[in-house]
Amino acid sequence: MRIIRGILKGKRFATPPNFPSRPTTDFAKEGLFNVLENRVDLADMEVLDLCAGTGNISFEFVSRGAKHVLAIDSHPRCVQYLKGNIRELEIETLMQVYKSDCIVYCRNAQNVQYDLIFTDPPFHLHFHEELIQTIFDKKILKPGGLLIVEHGKQTDVSSSPYFSFSRNFGNVHFSFLSDET
Repeated sequence: MRIIRGILKGKRFATPPNFPSRPTTDFAKEGLFNVLENRVDLADMEVLDLCAGTGNISFEFVSRGAKHVLAIDSHPRCVQYLKGNIRELEIETLMQVYKSDCIVYCRNAQNVQYDLIFTDPPFHLHFHEELIQTIFDKKILKPGGLLIVEHGKQTDVSSSPYFSFSRNFGNVHFSFLSDET
Protein backbone atom coordinates (compact mmCIF):
# COMPACT_ATOMS: atom_id res chain seq x y z
CA MET A 1 0.00 0.00 0.00
CA ARG A 2 1.36 3.40 -0.96
CA ILE A 3 0.27 7.02 -1.00
CA ILE A 4 0.05 8.12 -4.61
CA ARG A 5 0.06 11.92 -4.53
CA GLY A 6 0.34 14.93 -2.26
CA ILE A 7 2.39 15.81 0.80
CA LEU A 8 2.77 12.17 1.85
CA LYS A 9 3.47 10.91 -1.68
CA GLY A 10 5.56 7.77 -1.81
CA LYS A 11 4.97 6.66 1.79
CA ARG A 12 4.48 2.91 1.91
CA PHE A 13 2.77 0.70 4.48
CA ALA A 14 2.88 -3.02 4.87
CA THR A 15 -0.19 -4.62 6.37
CA PRO A 16 0.52 -7.27 9.00
CA PRO A 17 -0.10 -10.93 8.18
CA ASN A 18 -3.75 -12.03 8.52
CA PHE A 19 -4.92 -8.42 8.66
CA PRO A 20 -8.73 -8.26 8.87
CA SER A 21 -9.04 -5.79 5.99
CA ARG A 22 -7.96 -5.52 2.37
CA PRO A 23 -6.67 -2.22 0.99
CA THR A 24 -8.19 -0.68 -2.12
CA THR A 25 -5.87 -1.45 -5.02
CA ASP A 26 -3.59 1.34 -6.24
CA PHE A 27 -5.28 1.10 -9.67
CA ALA A 28 -8.75 1.64 -8.19
CA LYS A 29 -7.56 4.31 -5.76
CA GLU A 30 -5.86 6.26 -8.54
CA GLY A 31 -9.02 6.04 -10.66
CA LEU A 32 -11.17 7.20 -7.75
CA PHE A 33 -9.00 10.23 -7.03
CA ASN A 34 -8.84 11.14 -10.73
CA VAL A 35 -12.65 11.24 -10.76
CA LEU A 36 -12.72 13.26 -7.52
CA GLU A 37 -10.11 15.80 -8.57
CA ASN A 38 -12.12 16.56 -11.71
CA ARG A 39 -15.31 17.16 -9.68
CA VAL A 40 -14.41 18.62 -6.29
CA ASP A 41 -11.66 20.56 -4.55
CA LEU A 42 -10.28 18.23 -1.88
CA ALA A 43 -8.46 21.06 -0.08
CA ASP A 44 -9.97 21.93 3.28
CA MET A 45 -12.60 19.17 3.15
CA GLU A 46 -13.92 17.46 6.26
CA VAL A 47 -13.88 13.75 5.39
CA LEU A 48 -15.42 10.73 7.11
CA ASP A 49 -14.00 7.32 6.17
CA LEU A 50 -16.32 4.53 7.31
CA CYS A 51 -14.97 0.96 7.44
CA ALA A 52 -11.51 2.52 7.12
CA GLY A 53 -9.59 -0.75 7.41
CA THR A 54 -5.96 -0.06 6.46
CA GLY A 55 -6.59 3.67 6.14
CA ASN A 56 -5.42 3.57 2.54
CA ILE A 57 -8.10 6.02 1.39
CA SER A 58 -7.92 8.18 4.56
CA PHE A 59 -4.18 8.73 4.18
CA GLU A 60 -4.64 9.66 0.52
CA PHE A 61 -7.24 12.30 1.50
CA VAL A 62 -4.88 13.76 4.11
CA SER A 63 -2.01 13.75 1.63
CA ARG A 64 -4.11 15.61 -0.94
CA GLY A 65 -5.07 18.43 1.41
CA ALA A 66 -8.18 17.42 3.33
CA LYS A 67 -8.62 19.65 6.37
CA HIS A 68 -9.51 16.72 8.60
CA VAL A 69 -10.26 13.00 8.24
CA LEU A 70 -12.10 10.88 10.78
CA ALA A 71 -11.56 7.16 10.19
CA ILE A 72 -14.08 4.75 11.69
CA ASP A 73 -13.56 1.01 11.95
CA SER A 74 -15.05 -1.65 14.20
CA HIS A 75 -12.05 -3.99 14.29
CA PRO A 76 -9.53 -3.34 17.11
CA ARG A 77 -6.55 -4.41 14.96
CA CYS A 78 -7.51 -1.92 12.26
CA VAL A 79 -7.88 0.88 14.79
CA GLN A 80 -4.52 0.05 16.39
CA TYR A 81 -2.83 -0.12 12.96
CA LEU A 82 -4.31 3.24 11.93
CA LYS A 83 -3.27 4.95 15.15
CA GLY A 84 0.30 3.70 14.73
CA ASN A 85 0.53 5.00 11.17
CA ILE A 86 -0.97 8.35 12.15
CA ARG A 87 1.73 8.74 14.82
CA GLU A 88 4.46 7.62 12.42
CA LEU A 89 3.33 10.14 9.78
CA GLU A 90 2.89 12.87 12.44
CA ILE A 91 -0.58 13.80 11.19
CA GLU A 92 -2.44 13.69 14.53
CA THR A 93 -3.98 17.12 13.91
CA LEU A 94 -5.28 16.08 10.48
CA MET A 95 -6.61 12.58 11.14
CA GLN A 96 -8.22 10.75 14.02
CA VAL A 97 -9.52 7.20 14.43
CA TYR A 98 -12.58 6.03 16.29
CA LYS A 99 -13.58 2.44 17.00
CA SER A 100 -17.23 1.87 16.14
CA ASP A 101 -19.56 -0.01 13.87
CA CYS A 102 -20.21 2.31 10.91
CA ILE A 103 -24.00 2.22 11.13
CA VAL A 104 -23.96 2.71 14.92
CA TYR A 105 -21.62 5.69 14.48
CA CYS A 106 -23.94 7.24 11.87
CA ARG A 107 -27.07 6.64 13.94
CA ASN A 108 -25.49 8.30 16.98
CA ALA A 109 -23.76 11.18 15.19
CA GLN A 110 -24.99 14.53 16.45
CA ASN A 111 -24.14 18.03 15.31
CA VAL A 112 -21.49 16.85 12.87
CA GLN A 113 -21.44 17.05 9.09
CA TYR A 114 -18.88 16.16 6.48
CA ASP A 115 -18.13 17.45 2.99
CA LEU A 116 -17.32 13.95 1.80
CA ILE A 117 -18.04 10.50 3.21
CA PHE A 118 -16.26 7.45 1.89
CA THR A 119 -17.33 3.96 2.89
CA ASP A 120 -15.89 0.58 2.01
CA PRO A 121 -17.87 -2.10 3.84
CA PRO A 122 -16.67 -5.68 3.36
CA PHE A 123 -17.93 -6.71 -0.08
CA HIS A 124 -19.69 -9.83 1.25
CA LEU A 125 -21.85 -7.86 3.70
CA HIS A 126 -25.08 -6.41 2.38
CA PHE A 127 -25.97 -3.37 4.45
CA HIS A 128 -25.04 -0.73 1.87
CA GLU A 129 -28.60 0.55 1.40
CA GLU A 130 -29.15 0.82 5.16
CA LEU A 131 -25.91 2.74 5.58
CA ILE A 132 -26.72 5.12 2.72
CA GLN A 133 -30.21 5.81 4.07
CA THR A 134 -28.87 6.37 7.60
CA ILE A 135 -26.28 8.87 6.35
CA PHE A 136 -28.91 10.91 4.52
CA ASP A 137 -31.60 10.56 7.22
CA LYS A 138 -29.21 11.76 9.92
CA LYS A 139 -27.92 14.56 7.65
CA ILE A 140 -24.29 13.64 8.32
CA LEU A 141 -23.38 14.76 4.81
CA LYS A 142 -23.37 18.53 4.26
CA PRO A 143 -25.86 19.78 1.66
CA GLY A 144 -24.25 19.23 -1.73
CA GLY A 145 -21.69 16.87 -0.17
CA LEU A 146 -20.58 13.63 -1.72
CA LEU A 147 -20.99 10.06 -0.48
CA ILE A 148 -18.82 7.42 -2.15
CA VAL A 149 -19.54 3.73 -1.62
CA GLU A 150 -16.87 1.21 -2.62
CA HIS A 151 -18.36 -2.18 -3.45
CA GLY A 152 -18.11 -5.28 -5.58
CA LYS A 153 -20.08 -6.04 -8.72
CA GLN A 154 -22.67 -8.00 -6.71
CA THR A 155 -23.84 -4.78 -5.05
CA ASP A 156 -26.07 -2.29 -6.83
CA VAL A 157 -27.10 0.94 -5.11
CA SER A 158 -28.37 2.69 -8.25
CA SER A 159 -31.99 2.51 -7.01
CA SER A 160 -31.18 4.96 -4.19
CA PRO A 161 -32.80 8.37 -4.75
CA TYR A 162 -29.37 9.87 -3.97
CA PHE A 163 -27.48 7.89 -6.63
CA SER A 164 -25.57 10.05 -9.13
CA PHE A 165 -23.20 7.77 -11.05
CA SER A 166 -20.86 4.81 -10.74
CA ARG A 167 -17.33 4.01 -11.93
CA ASN A 168 -15.50 0.72 -11.86
CA PHE A 169 -11.81 -0.02 -11.90
CA GLY A 170 -11.24 -3.74 -12.34
CA ASN A 171 -13.31 -5.57 -9.73
CA VAL A 172 -13.75 -2.45 -7.61
CA HIS A 173 -16.85 -0.30 -8.07
CA PHE A 174 -17.45 3.17 -6.69
CA SER A 175 -20.96 4.59 -6.47
CA PHE A 176 -21.29 8.34 -6.00
CA LEU A 177 -24.31 9.70 -4.18
CA SER A 178 -25.48 13.18 -3.28
CA ASP A 179 -28.62 15.03 -2.28
CA GLU A 180 -28.15 17.10 -5.45
CA THR A 181 -28.98 14.36 -7.98
